[in-house]
Amino acid sequence: MSETEDRKAASRPDASIDVQIDDGTRVFFDQSRAAVPVGQSTSFQPSPSDAKPPKPHYHGHRQRLRERFLKGGANALADYELLELLLCMAMPRGDVKPLAKSLITQFGSFANVLAARPEDLQKAKGLGDAGIAAIKVAEASAQYLARERAMELPVIASWEQLIDYCRVRLGHRKTEELHLLFLDRKNRLIADECHQTGTVDHTPVYPREVIKRALELHASAIILVHNHPSGDATPSRGDIDMTRKIVEAAKAMEITIHDHIIISQAGYNSFKTLGLI
Repeated sequence: MSETEDRKAASRPDASIDVQIDDGTRVFFDQSRAAVPVGQSTSFQPSPSDAKPPKPHYHGHRQRLRERFLKGGANALADYELLELLLCMAMPRGDVKPLAKSLITQFGSFANVLAARPEDLQKAKGLGDAGIAAIKVAEASAQYLARERAMELPVIASWEQLIDYCRVRLGHRKTEELHLLFLDRKNRLIADECHQTGTVDHTPVYPREVIKRALELHASAIILVHNHPSGDATPSRGDIDMTRKIVEAAKAMEITIHDHIIISQAGYNSFKTLGLI
C-alpha cells in the first residue's frame, strides 16, 4: 500500500475501532451520534412523555382500608367500606368506592348485596363477573361458617347458633323457601335441604314428601324453617295448618318435629315458643 493510501485509510476510522489518547481514556467513535452545537448543554433532558403521571386521588386508599380492617375487624369499617374492600380483591385497579356505595343504595344493605341473585347483580353498572363471583363467594363463606357452628353441638342445645344460621341462610331471600333440617338421634344436624321454593308469599308443601326424605336420611327428627320475605315473621293460618299435617304424618313414622321457625329480616318466630307445636 502506498503512503497516499495509508493516509486515506487513517482518515476514515472504523466505528468499532477504539483510539487511545494520552490520558489513558478510551474514545469510541459513534458516527450515529449527532454533533452537539457549541454552547448547548449535553445533560439529559426528559421529554414531556417521560414525566410520571400524577397519582390518582384514591392512591393508598386500599392499603389504609386493609390496615383498618386487620387492626379493628369489620366494626372498624362502614358497610360500604367493607364491600369496597371485598370488591378490591376482584377488581385490582380503579376506585371501587362509588360502586360499593351504589350497590348498598340499590340493595339496601351489605347483607342484601351478598344475598342478591347473580342476575340482579349483573344489572349493576360497573360490576363484572369477577365482582359478582367475589360477592357470592363471601355469601357462601358466611353460610358455611354459620352451618359449622350450628353443627358443633346438638341443635337443641345451641339454639342461638341455629337461629344465626337460619337468618344467614334465609333471612334475605326475596322468595319464600321451606328448608328442612334433618337431625340424628343425638339431635345433630345431618342435612339442610331446600324442600320447596314458592312465590313471594306462598310455598307448596307435601307432608308425605317431607317424611319420605327423612326416612331416606335415617333422620330421627326434623326442624322446619321457612322465610317471610314481607318482613313479618308472624305465622299465617296456612303455615299453622301445614305444620300440623306434617306433625301428624311424622308421628306415624316415629319422627319428631322439634319446631317450625319462621325467619324474616326483622326477626323470627318459633312455633314451639308460641305453643303451636
